[in-house]
Amino acid sequence: MEFVFLAYPSCPELRILFFLGVSLVYGLIVTGNILIVLAIQSEARLHTAMYYFLGSLSGVEICYTAVVVPHILANTLRTEKTITLLGCATQMVFFIGLGSADCVLLTVMAYDRYIAICHPLQYPLIMTLTLCVRLVVASVVIGFFLSVQLVAFIFFLPFCQARGIKHFFCDVPPVMQLVCSNSHFHEYSVLMAAMLAIAVSFFLIAFSYAFIVSAVLRIQSAAGRSRAFSTCSSHLTVVLLQYGCCAFMYLRPSSSYSPKKDQLLSLVYTLGTPLLNPLIYTLRNNEVKGALRRVVTRNYVSTNK
Repeated sequence: MEFVFLAYPSCPELRILFFLGVSLVYGLIVTGNILIVLAIQSEARLHTAMYYFLGSLSGVEICYTAVVVPHILANTLRTEKTITLLGCATQMVFFIGLGSADCVLLTVMAYDRYIAICHPLQYPLIMTLTLCVRLVVASVVIGFFLSVQLVAFIFFLPFCQARGIKHFFCDVPPVMQLVCSNSHFHEYSVLMAAMLAIAVSFFLIAFSYAFIVSAVLRIQSAAGRSRAFSTCSSHLTVVLLQYGCCAFMYLRPSSSYSPKKDQLLSLVYTLGTPLLNPLIYTLRNNEVKGALRRVVTRNYVSTNK
């Protein structure tokens, strides 16, 4: 039992352009996130909970893109763009699991900002390294727990004889289009699972920021308020980008699925957010920019010795 991917360009020239474009973006994603991890590891003053979570987020996004992008590049060059039923289920488990872990990790980062701003004196006592490690591990475990439940439900459904997936990889909306059952129960079950994973995390983030905004507004000096808001601006920008894309992709009934439009949006979601996240954090954070500059300089000097 195999699925066939139907979204790849058939024209050789377009296929080459598609391959080069995806390769370039993937290279930038891996390079940007690796540089952030190296910068955080090499700078002692960045060994705090906030930057530990940022490094973990970069690590998750490297793995997240590695689940689908190399497979997309390989399929671009292949004549037969097929994947087995087990391979499709496995790809979907890791893709959704790491994507969910990304969302949960953003929730953890909101909690970290809440403790730092609302309880600054207790912050070093609460956000210990042990707690940080446990929160990162819990994010990954929760992400894969939700993913396994959802994928197991989908792949126990009856599939039709048509095996063509109108997409570049195995994602929930295009695979659900191949389910034979006409009952809306399956569609709404998947929709409720996605809503539970996305909406609960977003509600916790919004709840944390309600307390953060209240605490910041009580700060007397304008400089203090500006400094407090600046520590949250990068995270809030990433949250809006991530959850906006997630909501648009998954919190819709399958009847509104449009293959061609959603193929492009899915590529933007899969490649765009992991590419923009390092840029957002580096452009808005002088400490990370300085650390990155020193890492690049040290590597350049060492290679030229």
